[in-house]
Amino acid sequence: MAVVLLTTALVIVVALLAAAGAGKLARMEGATYPTALTRAAATFTAVLTLAATVTAALAALFA
Repeated sequence: MAVVLLTTALVIVVALLAAAGAGKLARMEGATYPTALTRAAATFTAVLTLAATVTAALAALFA
């Protein structure tokens, strides 16, 4: 149970860091704050979706 919680926390931290980086890069390119926030949200969602897909693939592989 502890491994699952730690892995979930790690995935969320990585997703937040990726979103922050995407938002910062968008602002450096001259994007407005709403556009940067949209890019950050899309990145956050993409990282979580990728983690869920990999988890599903591994679960099917080991089942």
